Amino acid sequence: MLSNIIFYSLDKAIRQYRRFAQANIDKAGVDITVDQWLVLRVLEEHDDLTQTEIAERVFKDQASVARILALLLRRGLLDSEPQPNDGRRSRLRVSQAGEAALAAVHPVVLNNRAIALDGLSETDLDHLRQALERIYRNCSSGPAEDFPTETEA
Repeated sequence: MLSNIIFYSLDKAIRQYRRFAQANIDKAGVDITVDQWLVLRVLEEHDDLTQTEIAERVFKDQASVARILALLLRRGLLDSEPQPNDGRRSRLRVSQAGEAALAAVHPVVLNNRAIALDGLSETDLDHLRQALERIYRNCSSGPAEDFPTETEA
């Protein structure tokens, strides 16, 4: 049964949280998606990242991040400054309008997290973080070398 598979439950919770979070951002009247907010937050913290590094940090493919960046630039939420040492690269910085969008979303994000985590203690959250980190490390070593054959399974 799917509901007994931990990764199904994890994915279900994440997807529901994203729907919940987006609905509350929309209700607050802020014209930004969760993914756009994530990209802005990453660039607010690190304005020297490549598109590949941004994609890794927001768990999106490079094509999706390129589309998000282009949209954020068009909407004036990001500024692009050419790199003096490399004419092919630009440094992306969160603009004043982007800072205002981040500030408008901040209380919504805090409220979303409080609602989503209601009833979970700090100990619960620590255990969850540790378990998720363990899963991450277990899966970071690459594909499994050997799979059992049908006779071994």
